[in-house]
Amino acid sequence: MLFNSYLFMSVFLPVVLAGYFALGRRSNLAPVVWLALASFAFYAFSGWPFVLLLLGSIAFNYGVGYLLIERKLRPGLRFAVLTIGVGGDLVLLGIFKYAGFVAANLNAVFATHFVVNIVLPVGISFYTFTQIAFLVDAFRGNVARYALPHYALFVTYFPHLIAGPILHHRDMIPQFERAEAKRPDPHLILCGVMIFAIGLFKKTCLADGIQPLVALAFGPATPTFDQAWIGALAYTFQLYFDFSGYSDMAIGISLMFGIFLPLNFNSPYKATSIIDFWRRWHMTLSQFLRDYLYIPLGGNRHGPALRYVNLAITMLLGGLWHGAAWTFVVWGALHVAYLCINHAWNNYGPKLAPRFAPVANVAGIILTFLAVVVAWVFFRADNITSALHVLSKMADPGHIAFGRGEMAYSLFILLYAALAWFAPNTQEIMGYDHRNRKVGENLGAWRLRPLLIYASAAVLAFGILGIQQHSEFIYFRF
Repeated sequence: MLFNSYLFMSVFLPVVLAGYFALGRRSNLAPVVWLALASFAFYAFSGWPFVLLLLGSIAFNYGVGYLLIERKLRPGLRFAVLTIGVGGDLVLLGIFKYAGFVAANLNAVFATHFVVNIVLPVGISFYTFTQIAFLVDAFRGNVARYALPHYALFVTYFPHLIAGPILHHRDMIPQFERAEAKRPDPHLILCGVMIFAIGLFKKTCLADGIQPLVALAFGPATPTFDQAWIGALAYTFQLYFDFSGYSDMAIGISLMFGIFLPLNFNSPYKATSIIDFWRRWHMTLSQFLRDYLYIPLGGNRHGPALRYVNLAITMLLGGLWHGAAWTFVVWGALHVAYLCINHAWNNYGPKLAPRFAPVANVAGIILTFLAVVVAWVFFRADNITSALHVLSKMADPGHIAFGRGEMAYSLFILLYAALAWFAPNTQEIMGYDHRNRKVGENLGAWRLRPLLIYASAAVLAFGILGIQQHSEFIYFRF
């Protein structure tokens, strides 16, 4: 089910909210069970067999977690249990996400004829990574015992289930246990509606609005220099507002239930370096890769050479996580190169005088943005040959169309760039503070409640009018 569908907004969400708060008057556990069941129903729209897979994954990981938390196992056996748990998760993910990729490469190398037709379950990467983090923390002794309904809700919580953020048990389950979250809070509901409305506008009006221009670079026709740049930049901003819109909508929906989701998106095109970019783009994925892959590999504790090796492994796997294709591997490899250059410059490059800092920041933003655009070409292209073809046209100013259409499209791109670089982001507008569980205080939401209601209604109206059929979020495929 899509957040930007009429069924979700007019039926599913109101019914789930009403049931959640009605049950919250009588019990602290019943609303948790209700919300978990609603999350399973939400997920069932992607296919009932996938619900069975999700149930099996939850039962398996909860059982492994129980052994790690409750049983006094000797160290060797504990490690074996962890290995079985994490290995089982990775095998499941590998079969559904990468079996076809492996078969295709074996066929190409050995002239075999393996045929693998496996449908990728929606959101499997997100709920798998969420549970791997749970098991690793249980092994480290950082997990308290959680009731099964709370754990099931933690994994299936529908605002995050399809496209993130990647949740952490220590952050979410205590919120599910709070009795206060089961009572309707008009302030949180109002702020949630406003944030949802902003996200809906980003998705339906901005992301979907610029999508047709992407075909200028990635369509069947050979692009000229200007068309290749317009198409590449259009995809750059389509992906930006699509992912940002989903992140806002997820936060807004969750706030209506009194639950604060972690930030997953923080104006990444304002980043002054690639290091800064990865602190702003898909923030929970970056944190997961850092805490459960990069640091366990050794991080930067064993000298600069191994640091770069660990960084390369982390980013290559991060690229492959996004999709089973060589284009994603190349995308990850490009970011490996970017990050290594960035770290080397920070360690060995010249130190600029403070008076040059503003100019250096502007130069850093432009250079980072251009590097990201080049990498997005591989992210979007169907294959490496297609990506190289687009990049070759972007580097060939000798063939320019620049007719009236291209001039209008360029102005369109400039408008999107201005929004991404100069407009405040949603959390700045709404004062969203996930760590301290605060939102809307900078707006004086109680005093300005009528204004916020009118603004929410207006933005929702524009967003709803812009809804297109089958307009899925880009990150659904990951």
